[in-house]
Amino acid sequence: MESTRVRTAGLLLVWAGIAAILLVHWMVAFWVPTEAAQGVVQRIFYVHVPAAWTTFLAFGIVALASAAYLWLEDERADAAAVAAAEGGLIYGAIMLISGPLWGRIAWGTYWTWEPRLTLTLLLWFTYLGYFLVRGSVADPRRGKRFAAVIAIVGSLNIPLIHVSVSWFRSLHPGPVVIKPEGPTLHPDMLTTLLVSLAGFTMVFLGLFALRYSIELAARRQARVEDAALAGGIA
Repeated sequence: MESTRVRTAGLLLVWAGIAAILLVHWMVAFWVPTEAAQGVVQRIFYVHVPAAWTTFLAFGIVALASAAYLWLEDERADAAAVAAAEGGLIYGAIMLISGPLWGRIAWGTYWTWEPRLTLTLLLWFTYLGYFLVRGSVADPRRGKRFAAVIAIVGSLNIPLIHVSVSWFRSLHPGPVVIKPEGPTLHPDMLTTLLVSLAGFTMVFLGLFALRYSIELAARRQARVEDAALAGGIA
């Protein structure tokens, strides 16, 4: 019953998020003004920034769920970590693809080893390592615990990525939304960005709920099969 409610909520979030993203596509094509300095290429901003935000949200959930698993050894926490990590890798890939496309026009190159790009790539590979560690340890329990530690340590990179443009020499522009004096973005651009952030977040949370319910069901089925096998052997 609980898993059914989770799946239903997940589907509703996914469809609501898709509707918001479709609205953003219309806003980007026909409504939001073109940025004066960068021109049309700046519109990648409405995909790149929400993808980055959702990536950090996903990996933050992985770290929190992993900490809960290390503390309680609750399989539900580990299932949540796995579901969020998969979403984080997908959204992280969108972020790492859209960023260089933007950079090619803005900076004249797809990639440069400046601090924020380097730290972000390191973050993505850290959570790829999360899955590699889980699958490379013979004892599943130890694999989950090792992966949980990696997730927690990797999450420490997230605030460093955020402040990297202020702490280090960087090609990335400074913040235009999260600033002490408030956003400096054009109001229409800010509205478009917020709608896109909402859409990306809802799609992620919906897919996360669906993947979490599937992971729990698979683990319950595995326990039933193991119990039946043990009973047959006995």
